[in-house]
Amino acid sequence: MKSYRLMYPMRTYLVVAGQGNETNIMAADWVTVVSARPFMVGVAIAPQRRTWELVRKYREFVISVPSLEMLGDVWIAGTQHGPEKLKDMNVTLVPSKGIKTPSIKEALANLECRLVDEKDYGDHTWFVGEVVGSSHREDAFVGDSPNLEAGFLAHASWVDFVTFEKKIYRPPGVRG
Repeated sequence: MKSYRLMYPMRTYLVVAGQGNETNIMAADWVTVVSARPFMVGVAIAPQRRTWELVRKYREFVISVPSLEMLGDVWIAGTQHGPEKLKDMNVTLVPSKGIKTPSIKEALANLECRLVDEKDYGDHTWFVGEVVGSSHREDAFVGDSPNLEAGFLAHASWVDFVTFEKKIYRPPGVRG
């Protein structure tokens, strides 16, 4: 077993990079919040990926939060290479609010990022983007909390994905 698999299950995201007919989408599990103020997120992308080239060229990217309904698109984005795969995907690219890279209409949420830093670590580059715009489906969030029935997706193993159940657990003695 590859040791990094011991970190799974992990949330799954779609990363949009590029503009116009250079736009590409890849699936990524290695995404996280880096800072709350300013709000920044990071994503690890291998240099062999077209998305890596486009993030470096345009200095921006979008982190899209897919739902279970988008599982087929996540699979295509993660297993096919190059912008031709967009023809096989059922996503609608829409203008973002704060950057020129488009967002995904069907996503539960989109975080529009301007590249602020990049550093190579082993076989991946860690790209950090400041979130300068966002959008989300109204039914996916209630206040500041995700609606777990919206179908947030996580990657359990190579071909296995899971969603989150509505049951909420709290530590002993903690009240909501």
